[in-house]
Amino acid sequence: MKRKTRIDLVDQREYAFHGCLPEEAIIGSDYLINVRAWADVVKSAASDALGDTVDYVALRRIVSEEMAIRANLLESVLERITSRIIHEHPMVERVRVSLAKLNPPLDGDVKTVRVVWDVRR
Repeated sequence: MKRKTRIDLVDQREYAFHGCLPEEAIIGSDYLINVRAWADVVKSAASDALGDTVDYVALRRIVSEEMAIRANLLESVLERITSRIIHEHPMVERVRVSLAKLNPPLDGDVKTVRVVWDVRR
């Protein structure tokens, strides 16, 4: 029997230096990242073995490592995160990552700016 399971990492907080403005590279900002990964995990449910599932610790690590690499655009960061998840975790059939910059430097009262990337194998 094939089942689709969704593994969610919710509101991973990172401090990073993304943005097109020179001050963003110096001051930095807080970000919230959410990852949703879909996979068939029937084997791991039976085996109870970490090697048979999608390791959410590894997903969190990918996010942290890619957030540490500065980019002008959030889209660039999302491309790196989703590409690594798909490449390093072959059982992931689909991944959706949202990246939100908290308190973006905009003229006006905006709580967050969020970009969402959705990739299917």
